[in-house]
Amino acid sequence: MATNVKQMMEAANAAVPRITAAQAREMIAKGNTLVVDVRDAPEVEKSGKVAGALNVSRGMLEFRADPESPYHDKNFAKDKTVIVYCASGGRSGLSGKVLKDMGYEQVYNLGAFKDWADAGGAIDNPGA
Repeated sequence: MATNVKQMMEAANAAVPRITAAQAREMIAKGNTLVVDVRDAPEVEKSGKVAGALNVSRGMLEFRADPESPYHDKNFAKDKTVIVYCASGGRSGLSGKVLKDMGYEQVYNLGAFKDWADAGGAIDNPGA
């Protein structure tokens, strides 16, 4: 059965809880948390990213997250809490759903990078 972006977003938002910057800070402080920026590299270069976040563009996420992939990034581990974000919350929602489908259990959508920055969250400077 064919699906559209609206339906995909509804499924993603139902599967992946949206969290606030304050909730994300609490999770990060507890440790064993991976923060993933799924924006494209030029976006990250312009704005910076959440301090300590791993930038994996949306198009490469599955390859980096799958331990069986030759492109696997060892930062991804299914026992970690994973927080994803993007520019507005759409790509991060879809990314979170994909990670859930891949067996990651503790996945959260921080939403927009701007929300993190506006809340005073720590940022790695642009170009870093």
